[in-house]
Amino acid sequence: MSSQHVAIIGGSSGIGLATAGHLLEKGYRVTITGRDAAKLQAAEQSLDGDIAAVTMDAADFAGLAEAFQALGPVDHLVLALGGGNGAGPFAAMDLADLRKGFEQKTMAHFACAQACLPHLSKQGSITFVSAVSAQAAMPGTAGLGAINAAIAALAPILAVELKPVRVNCVSPGVVDTPWWDFTAEQKEQIFAGFAARTPVGRVGRPEEIAEAIAFLIGNGFTSGHTLICDGGIRLGQ
Repeated sequence: MSSQHVAIIGGSSGIGLATAGHLLEKGYRVTITGRDAAKLQAAEQSLDGDIAAVTMDAADFAGLAEAFQALGPVDHLVLALGGGNGAGPFAAMDLADLRKGFEQKTMAHFACAQACLPHLSKQGSITFVSAVSAQAAMPGTAGLGAINAAIAALAPILAVELKPVRVNCVSPGVVDTPWWDFTAEQKEQIFAGFAARTPVGRVGRPEEIAEAIAFLIGNGFTSGHTLICDGGIRLGQ
């Protein structure tokens, strides 16, 4: 059990929400943030424990200093921000869409971590959430791979630059979250294709990524590491 405060940026759904639930069960005090107030309130009401919710637009870089001031002292920061821009074949990639993808995810991760520093415990940690597109050679993901590789690259650099604060990254594979915005029939077909290419024979659950994040928060001897939690899909089976 812990009384430490974890701020989860992007905690109103998917991996962020699952991480909040898992950490609350372990006794952490958790604050989730999101830009959709109604969605955030529903997420807060679905959780049990010492939970708070703060509306925050991670892409509003000018307002982040004030937003983190309102959060107060933070022991552990989890950046679980998603973004769907930047997908598609390299030859036909729309550069404006790619730029938006970097702003939505890479820049937002960078800016939030920077804005949190004055409020972050020196005995604490930052955990970025990247994606396995940074490690796997999947056609059609050059943009997504570049966006997520940039995030993963922060972990070892900041682990040294911000020491003794620990900085790590989790790189999830294909996980059943609302990021996959398709009909149930479409999603079932897509997931079946990914499952067939994954050594464990299925796609992941957000709770499994939450466990990986919780490990990096709780293990005081792990820093500068990217923990790939992808069922082995990066192996190209």
